[in-house]
Amino acid sequence: MANIKELSSRPESLAPGHRLCGGCGASIAVRQVLMAADRDKYDVVASNATGCLEVSTSIFPYTAWEIPWIHNAFANAGATCSGIEAAYKGLKRAGKIPADKKIKFVAFGGDGGTYDIGLQSLSGAMERGHDMVYVCYDNGAYMNTGIQRSSATPKGAWATTSEVGKVGKGKPEVRKDLTSIMAAHGIKYVAQSTVGHWRDLTMKAEKAFNVDGPAFLNVLAPCPRGWRIPSDMTTEICRMAVNSKFWPLFEVEDGVWHVTPVREKNAISLEEFLKPQGRFKHLFKPGAEDLLQEMKDDVDAYWAYLMGRVEGSKNL
Repeated sequence: MANIKELSSRPESLAPGHRLCGGCGASIAVRQVLMAADRDKYDVVASNATGCLEVSTSIFPYTAWEIPWIHNAFANAGATCSGIEAAYKGLKRAGKIPADKKIKFVAFGGDGGTYDIGLQSLSGAMERGHDMVYVCYDNGAYMNTGIQRSSATPKGAWATTSEVGKVGKGKPEVRKDLTSIMAAHGIKYVAQSTVGHWRDLTMKAEKAFNVDGPAFLNVLAPCPRGWRIPSDMTTEICRMAVNSKFWPLFEVEDGVWHVTPVREKNAISLEEFLKPQGRFKHLFKPGAEDLLQEMKDDVDAYWAYLMGRVEGSKNL
């Protein structure tokens, strides 16, 4: 893995001056992931699903991208990126690209365009074995179009389509476990990280780029506007998500599961993670005790599930 001095000396792939909000986790995710790409060894081509990242970095006639970049629709990031990769291989076979020319392909999509609308094309690209990295910047809702709930929205969270009132107490369903779904495709590398853990994320991104075949990264990338947190709290809330076990750091490498344990001195309760976020403020009012306990039980159950996967894969 490259050290911080080497990483910081690499060229920027996303220029400053874009229109993303202050504290936006998406831009941090892009910078950290692309910083891990060793552009002395290969070129990088990015595709980008419609969403906050695409809209705010490519307002005509400007672009913040310092690498070749293509915008695709909400639903087909996986298909677009896999098509570019297939064209590259075809041009190589035809002798129109030098045999020693190496290009890595990466797709970026938010949780709306990944967990939901783009899941079919993503699944197809992974199943077909395209040599590409798919990065989901997970901010937990359709932030670009008004903070509507997605299947990545946590249980109990407020969103404009999972309102809080006399009847509703936020989203009633548990969030989709997309990282496990991607691991179930049997691809070589799948990992979960956050923009608040730069060393963990860049290490996993470097592994993903080095894979010969498909790789998937699910990156917690908070939206201060949708989460109702201050714009300077983005990385801190990520660390709280991990230390409360709400968002575990783990990877699946050639079928072997590894979970980064939470250090005892860093461990916090789920309540400590939820309280700073305005989208969960209703959970700390009378009448929400049962829902809050459900959420705590869900976190414990998922951690136990991960530990089971780790034990189960030791014999592979």
